[in-house]
Amino acid sequence: MTFCLLIVAKAPVPGFAKTRLCPPATPEQAAEIAAVSLLDTLDAALQTPDARVVVAMTGDLGKAARGTEIAAALRKTEVIPQRGQGFDMRLVNAHTDAPRPGEAVLQIGMDTPQVTPALLAEAANRSEDSVLGPAEDGGWWALGLKDPLHAKALAGVPMSRDDTGRQTLRALADVGLHPGQLPKLSDVDTIADARRVAEAAPHGRFARAVAEVR
Repeated sequence: MTFCLLIVAKAPVPGFAKTRLCPPATPEQAAEIAAVSLLDTLDAALQTPDARVVVAMTGDLGKAARGTEIAAALRKTEVIPQRGQGFDMRLVNAHTDAPRPGEAVLQIGMDTPQVTPALLAEAANRSEDSVLGPAEDGGWWALGLKDPLHAKALAGVPMSRDDTGRQTLRALADVGLHPGQLPKLSDVDTIADARRVAEAAPHGRFARAVAEVR
């Protein structure tokens, strides 16, 4: 049975993408790192068995690093626009808009290019009613829901904080779910994060882009 593999992404525009990498990265290098992170993530997603890949996208690819290459990769997926005020509501709406009737959803972002098809498939096939993948910074990198309507629990959960993971687990429990835990991964906020992720996935575009930052 197929599942919806939902990637939430934004166009990597220099000056707006991965600004916490600057310095030592330049705005152009930071956008390049964001771009290849998305491309490596798309590669893994498209190779994941039984996954119907949907990308909830925002931003102008015409101004983005590797915009043409990203656009070509997105043609292999289904693209939907992000909608809503606040990142929590954009996530809620993406879980509403992306799946077909009866499909479970596994949602990830574009900040964990070290994911593999095997890891994504394992996460999607867990028996629990939901799963959450914790991130090293206290957030989370993946959310799996057998019933995507339960994503409404995310409304009001503060995002991009060191307690986002804990608050998300609490919100899921409050609607009667029993989340299983996925492996903890490091996402990419700082250059130290980027180098750690590059070591974990040394053969992709991401590692090559990070190596260019001195």
